[in-house]
Amino acid sequence: MRAPGRNPVVVVGAGLSGLACALHLLGAGREVVVLERDEHPGGRAGRLDRDGFLMDTGPTVLTMPELLEEAFGAVGETVADRLDLVPLTPAYRASFADGSKIDVHTDRDLMAAEVARAAGPREADGYLRLRDWLTRLYRVEMRSFIDAPVDSPLDLLRPDLVRLAALGGFGRLAPAVGRRVRDERLRRIFSFQSLYAGVAPEKALAAYAVISYMDTVAGVYFPKGGMRALGAAMAGAVTKAGGTVRLGDAVARLERRGDRVTAAVTESGERVPCDQVVVTADLPAAHRLLGHTPRRPVPLRHSPSAVVLHLGTDRTWEGLDHHTISFGRAWRGTFDEIIRQGRTMSDPSLLVTRPTRTDPSLAPDGHHLLYVLAPAPNLAAGRIDWEREGPRYRDHLVRVLEERGLSGLDASVRTEHMVTPADWARQGLAHGTPFSLAHTFAQTGPFRPRSTVPGTANAVLAGCGTTPGVGVPTVLISGKLAAARVVARTGG
Repeated sequence: MRAPGRNPVVVVGAGLSGLACALHLLGAGREVVVLERDEHPGGRAGRLDRDGFLMDTGPTVLTMPELLEEAFGAVGETVADRLDLVPLTPAYRASFADGSKIDVHTDRDLMAAEVARAAGPREADGYLRLRDWLTRLYRVEMRSFIDAPVDSPLDLLRPDLVRLAALGGFGRLAPAVGRRVRDERLRRIFSFQSLYAGVAPEKALAAYAVISYMDTVAGVYFPKGGMRALGAAMAGAVTKAGGTVRLGDAVARLERRGDRVTAAVTESGERVPCDQVVVTADLPAAHRLLGHTPRRPVPLRHSPSAVVLHLGTDRTWEGLDHHTISFGRAWRGTFDEIIRQGRTMSDPSLLVTRPTRTDPSLAPDGHHLLYVLAPAPNLAAGRIDWEREGPRYRDHLVRVLEERGLSGLDASVRTEHMVTPADWARQGLAHGTPFSLAHTFAQTGPFRPRSTVPGTANAVLAGCGTTPGVGVPTVLISGKLAAARVVARTGG
């Protein structure tokens, strides 16, 4: 129920950060209206249905479900009320150019045994040391630097900063992992995640090993119905708790009076008055809506992008698990290709997701879905004409996968859809990347664009472009932190 004289909080965008924000705000007794341009909730956790195949077009890896639990719990619900989450065992299967495979288990003993089988008992001991380090790193970072507001460098001056430094968090990721495991395959398994943060393992801060913790220790899950189920479930909880979710009507502009946003005006012409506004759009779009031009001494650097190939096939392959990482022979040079040289990986490492292994209902009977993600340069780094080169690159990726064991892949395809950096740009994502700003040192923590906006007294940002950063867990936290800021501003 609306407090006398108080308008609702308007949340621009029904992505995961916006929906998490809405749930936490509703739990704090605020009235909330969520405005979304698309016809369905979820934001970058999007969907495409084609020929009976139900394709997830956004993230495919779900970790840290306790953050979802926290969001649902804000309105008295649980994850189990809305979602059927399946823990994946193994979390990943890693496939290498020499023909070897390592299953990545999140269970300590299972993974130690798998490492011993693949690389020997000495490496298994190293894995246990690495796991212990990852766990300690995660505990320090989560409580003080990830799940906490960090608005200025002074906010870093906490006891955990010393602990993080003592753990080597300000060193480099690849050497930190390499000091604990020597097998090159294991080094890749526990460091490739830095690419999610837009930085090569050799240059990423060791603190970003926390992403590896989420994948390889905390566990990987899959919601029945696909990742699209997350947005639908959260939007349903928002509505049940008394919030409003309006789909298919983008916010065209924000009305202002002095330093306050007074209303959101949609493309259909509807004016929605607001007391506070939370904007979760891609960062440049959010600043355009708010009429704000960021002032930074160094331009923002965006993460690499990705080519995603969605394939509906009439067969599958025994070597594929739910998530399979297909590593090429090349490693360090591939990051240089996409980040510095602005070209596609000549010997690509690929994430191949087969969601129908866990949920066959996502494809017609006897058919399967493949989601092939190939890291690629963003449009600022590369000068690739994707309209011309896209079909050629599609054929290249299919050939590579066939050479790596998916024989007959091309002939098995019954429907397909490819997304390139040019397509991401057409969706309004800056520089054609779904991964927003890279997590360089100058764009991490208090040096990342803040959730507050200079010149506005009642606007807050949430999503992957602000703190704490990119990834499903971090955008859920971003929404929670934005809600907390709104509540602190408005009292009660």
